[in-house]
Amino acid sequence: MRTHTISVLAGDGIGLEVMPVAMRVLDAAAEPHGVAFEWREQPWGSEYYLAHGRMMPDDAIEQMAQTDAVFLGAVGSPEVSDTETLWGMLIPIRREFDQYVNLRPIRSFSGIASSLAGSPEIDMVIVRENVEGEYSAVGGRSYRGTRYEAAYQQALFSRFGIERIARFAADVAASRSGRLVSATKSNGIIHTMPFWDEVVAEVVAERGGVLLESVLIDALAARMVRRPRSIDVIVASNLFGDILSDLAAGAVGSIGIAPSANLDPERRHPSMFEPVHGSAPDIAGQGIANPVGQIWAGAMMLDHLGHADVARRLEAAFTEVIESGLVTPDLGGAATTAEVGDAVIARLRSA
Repeated sequence: MRTHTISVLAGDGIGLEVMPVAMRVLDAAAEPHGVAFEWREQPWGSEYYLAHGRMMPDDAIEQMAQTDAVFLGAVGSPEVSDTETLWGMLIPIRREFDQYVNLRPIRSFSGIASSLAGSPEIDMVIVRENVEGEYSAVGGRSYRGTRYEAAYQQALFSRFGIERIARFAADVAASRSGRLVSATKSNGIIHTMPFWDEVVAEVVAERGGVLLESVLIDALAARMVRRPRSIDVIVASNLFGDILSDLAAGAVGSIGIAPSANLDPERRHPSMFEPVHGSAPDIAGQGIANPVGQIWAGAMMLDHLGHADVARRLEAAFTEVIESGLVTPDLGGAATTAEVGDAVIARLRSA
């Protein structure tokens, strides 16, 4: 039996509901294949912040560094500023562990109506740069409280950062259709975006075998709505990738089914796996949150840990459950969070 030690951060809201279901599913998927998890559950999040004045303890990074991966539920509370939840937890984990790839697969499922006309089949991957770009701490505000008050924010794009995300995205594209779209805005953002375009083009040309298309972000958003099947793999900056991945997830029917992986591809540090959805305080405590995003993130974690065959079986199981019509209200069904989890486990056992 091979055992992986996992830091579990269920977090807030529906994260506390989907996380235990996903853990049960992962245990059921892994055990028949000689794989086990040692779950190290941590009470960090908004409740921890309200009690201690910070989202995590001082040694949180050191604690997580001793584990194989981080499994995150959702973070956010109406009682705590989004600035605190993001910069007090998610961004420190991503940057301290240099999880420079945010990988977000998006695909449609049979029987689930898309929000787009005609419910087109969608199967794409967004590769988002995850540690620099527009989400920078460099900036400030001046003349506070006066009519001249101003705010400024410095976006940081390094050649090193662009090269490594472009290289990763080109490899993903080569493993699929060989087509890669780069999101840009070089007609309006005159320094960082032309630099992004130049470096991405250089990396893709050096790699060979990948067809690169550079598309302005506004046109790309419209294309994702009008012609989503024309897109296979997207590489984007931190901000653009964040927006596009939510748009794509909404297009396939629900953000509740979308997963993401925050990867250190060189495996020097633990990588982190989480659903795209937030803590959804409006439905928290009702037992109706969709657990598929958390389960799918768990499948990505299995793949990263070296168990691709187990991950594929798990993906097949939750796909069968979704396409059977047993789904939560966000997808038009009446199933509970626990019922969906139980159904996935039943499919795994029958297989």
